[in-house]
Amino acid sequence: MVSRETSAQTTTVPSGGTPGTRDGDWPRPPKTRIFTVANQKGGVGKTTTSVNLAAALSMHGQRVLVVDLDPQGNASTALSIEHRGDVPDMYKVLVEDVPLVEVVKEVPDMPGLYCAPATIDLAGAEIELVSMVARESRLQRALAAYDAIELDYILIDCPPSLGLLTVNALMAANELLIPIQCEYYALEGLGQLLRNVDLVKAHLNPTLDLSTILLTMYDGRTRLASQVAEEVRSHFSDQVLNTLIPRSVRVSEAPSYGQSVMTYDPGSSGAMAYMDAAREIAYRGAAV
Repeated sequence: MVSRETSAQTTTVPSGGTPGTRDGDWPRPPKTRIFTVANQKGGVGKTTTSVNLAAALSMHGQRVLVVDLDPQGNASTALSIEHRGDVPDMYKVLVEDVPLVEVVKEVPDMPGLYCAPATIDLAGAEIELVSMVARESRLQRALAAYDAIELDYILIDCPPSLGLLTVNALMAANELLIPIQCEYYALEGLGQLLRNVDLVKAHLNPTLDLSTILLTMYDGRTRLASQVAEEVRSHFSDQVLNTLIPRSVRVSEAPSYGQSVMTYDPGSSGAMAYMDAAREIAYRGAAV
């Protein structure tokens, strides 16, 4: 990737009275932070988290790439990036060795925000990768060769499984972000994910750090949500962001308009919560 010393400065924050203009540009990390957003449990907010954190960071002067590794392509949809038909996508990068620069598209009306889309073809990648040499590191090599834009953050949105796509994401990242919903089954299956992470660290990527846990779908009206939040904090302490993401209709509606909630309804509780979570991540990274 382009070195930080030789690059141009970040773009200015777009104006318009959104939460993204409240406190100017956030500090840029000393080097590109690559997050894998993973949890093999479906419906916990992986894609929602990836898209909205990326949007919030870009609104504060960061250059952010969202890599959509889920064959459903929901992150691509939410960022209004075409991912149907014969569009160059992450399948072509992983299986056909197409350079990432030919796949990445800038998100409309969001300066500094980019997306590498996924099409349904990616569903076959799990099987096709099995017979390939260095199958676990194909995403890592693609990211390492990408030098078109100097990036501050890369967020990799994973499918709800622990297959080769997720292993590629864990291999490529230096940080792991796990969204955990504040519901009864929150910690179920988390042990298996953490065991897989330990295996990846031991055999493939010793630099991978479980740096961030984000509590999502929090409903302050229920005792259960508070209990789950307390239990997660007792297990993971400093890795858990202070910000809780509430249940929000606006967050759910935004993708159907090809937007993140940050632009769809910047004043909503969900948008403000994701803005606060992104701010936490940015300032934690600046202190590294």
